[in-house]
Amino acid sequence: MDCDRIKLFCRRVACIMIMSMAVLWAQGPGPVLAETSSPTTEIPAPETPATPPPAADTGTPGNATTQVTTIEIPARPVLLLSGSSDWEKGFATIREKLATIETELKTAGLTQAGHPLAVFTSTDENGFKFSAMIPITAKPEGLDHLGNEVKVGDSPSGKAIKFQHRDAYDTIDSTYDLITAYLDEKGLEAQNLFIEEYLTDTKTSDDTSLETDIYVFLK
Repeated sequence: MDCDRIKLFCRRVACIMIMSMAVLWAQGPGPVLAETSSPTTEIPAPETPATPPPAADTGTPGNATTQVTTIEIPARPVLLLSGSSDWEKGFATIREKLATIETELKTAGLTQAGHPLAVFTSTDENGFKFSAMIPITAKPEGLDHLGNEVKVGDSPSGKAIKFQHRDAYDTIDSTYDLITAYLDEKGLEAQNLFIEEYLTDTKTSDDTSLETDIYVFLK
């Protein structure tokens, strides 16, 4: 595994919620990875219900089990808004950007066609840069941007590995820890690009009902 990729995920894991990591280590081992294959060719649309992972008692909050699926993700039209945040305020900042996009989407009379996304483009010890995205059915003709700096664009595409996180955002570091270990074990090289897809309308980082899919793009 190359040094840049190790740094990317180690920083993502170490900085999301330092306090929650201490709690997880005290409780025991993290979620279990279960590798699967799937013919899925796109990120599920909002009307497609999320498939919960198999029940398993792993000793972690929410008894989360992480499934792994390799898929080919096509580009889709989206409304997007770039932002940055420190790790402590990360979830709240992402939600704020998505709320701004939702407002502009409704004002423009466009139709949402998928779950909200956060596309992470860079990370370091202090925080991260990202683009919040909401898929739409089609790009509006003659427009490349809306109000409040919301732009019209495309979501990333390519071969990716999909991981599931079914627990509070405060504990997502445990899943990123497993992602790093999985890539090392399989000898896979990842791009410095990954996506979080939020399947539930969760408003607080400690809400254990959150369902998140994580997509790691491969080189």
